[in-house]
Amino acid sequence: MITQQQILRLNSAGRPTGWINYQDAVRLYCNDQVSYECGTSSLLIRGGHNRITNKQSKVLLNSIVATRNVGKFDYSSFTPTLNNETLFKRDNHHCMYCGQEFTKKELSRDHIIPLSHGGRDVWTNVVTACRRCNNAKGGKPPEDADMLLIAIPFIPSRVEYILLKGRKILADQMEFLMSHIPKSSPIFERYKIS
Repeated sequence: MITQQQILRLNSAGRPTGWINYQDAVRLYCNDQVSYECGTSSLLIRGGHNRITNKQSKVLLNSIVATRNVGKFDYSSFTPTLNNETLFKRDNHHCMYCGQEFTKKELSRDHIIPLSHGGRDVWTNVVTACRRCNNAKGGKPPEDADMLLIAIPFIPSRVEYILLKGRKILADQMEFLMSHIPKSSPIFERYKIS
């Protein structure tokens, strides 16, 4: 469906900055803010009819666009906002204790070092846990609950976060984003990408 398709926005240097909807992309095209396009997918947007010529306006949007007026981002010191939806995507909807895959409704945020023991609500101290494992662990650290983590939590980089925030990522967008993520990233292991 056209209203759900996201466009990957880049800065003029070709670094991903985030997702925009098709309305924002049309605005960028019409205001001559698109420097260049990278994607292979396109989306044809039809507008209204000219009163005099009766011709319909059309804009062909590329799936990846670089824009002129996007400020510089510091990619090294970025810490994304922690929320359950992105956390669950980071962990690929798998419980980090039992390893099973679950739906969003069946998952919860677990603090490895519980808040009651001085743990903090930060990316490196939280993992996705199924409700059963989270209840079994209770307010104890994993070693006290005799439970082991199957993967180490990590803070997503700016590009990893953009990838995790994407809803319906097209193949060319995925390829572009993955080319900007180091091969050492835990994302490759979590998603079994080679």
